[in-house]
Amino acid sequence: MSSRRCERLEESIKQEVSKIILYELKDPRIAFVTITKVEITADLKNAKVHISILGDDTTRKKTLQAIEHAKGFIQAKVGAQLQIKYTPVLTFCLDESVQKSLRISKLIDEAVKGNDIAIKGELKE
Repeated sequence: MSSRRCERLEESIKQEVSKIILYELKDPRIAFVTITKVEITADLKNAKVHISILGDDTTRKKTLQAIEHAKGFIQAKVGAQLQIKYTPVLTFCLDESVQKSLRISKLIDEAVKGNDIAIKGELKE
């Protein structure tokens, strides 16, 4: 399969899954979910959907469980929207990159504030 076709299919799956989660799932446990990336295998049989969930650890676990519970529904809707021979089997995994970047930004901000305090202390002496 051409890489361009895989990229287009990944983007289509990403958009469809996002729409389904946003507009069609009515589970109250599902909130603040972002589809960050979709990786599809070369044979187009499996797709790994990376999701980012805002909140604490328990919220993320409950939301991921709710999405896993609705996986069949999501996959059926994706299959109905995409016009391909086989619908890829969706696997959802938690994307920690957003959480890591927020933590790094917080650490940088704290370091800059600490440096400013140290510099102001030196000026007063």
